[in-house]
Amino acid sequence: MDKIQKARSISIWIFIIPFLAVNICLLLINEFQWIFPNQEDIIHNAFPYFDGQASISRTVRPYPNWLIFKPAMFLTSFLLIKYWLFNKEIVQHFKGNHKYVKKFVFFGIASAIVLVLHSIFLGIKFDYDLYKLFRRVIMLSFIIFEITAQTYLVMALYSLKNELKDSINEKVLKIKIFLVSLLIIVAVISIPIISMPGDDFFGISLKFLKHGLEWDYFLGVISFYLLTFLMWKKNN
Repeated sequence: MDKIQKARSISIWIFIIPFLAVNICLLLINEFQWIFPNQEDIIHNAFPYFDGQASISRTVRPYPNWLIFKPAMFLTSFLLIKYWLFNKEIVQHFKGNHKYVKKFVFFGIASAIVLVLHSIFLGIKFDYDLYKLFRRVIMLSFIIFEITAQTYLVMALYSLKNELKDSINEKVLKIKIFLVSLLIIVAVISIPIISMPGDDFFGISLKFLKHGLEWDYFLGVISFYLLTFLMWKKNN
């Protein structure tokens, strides 16, 4: 089926583009400090996946890093919309009135739109509490929409596993289900922590924990698309 191969091809780019964009920005701000006009923006010897020394936004918003990050996110958002529409056609091909189709398409496209909004407002500074709340809501909305869409999609695909047996690697589908379940559990536990204003909770520093969670969660979310590439068989 042509749509399967298109979804498979797009999925690997949805993984590669944001992964490279974010990590190139991290490399630049760590190792090429001389290209940053404002020396307060640079970071020294940070590997935030483990040490949580900087958030993703702190890493990608200084000039010239945003010149890499913003176009990459706009392209990723476009590919996400195509991805969810291709999956809609795949599921409807096997079961035209599947109950989860409208749900994963709605939340999937909504997550892409929110990602565009997040990228547009990245780096714009207003010293207003309402604006800071708005940015926090945008980021939390992306997480909720994206994980909800991924959940409904894997549920739809698993319900059609017999019809798709010649097209998918069922072991990888089960890994995707495990990944999404893990992302949901981590989100339920960590969103209340991440959404707290400030970096202290009863005298306990949350700054490094928040940043580390952000980076690792980002990697988990985009790994869903790497697994999509591995799940669909190349020729079916």
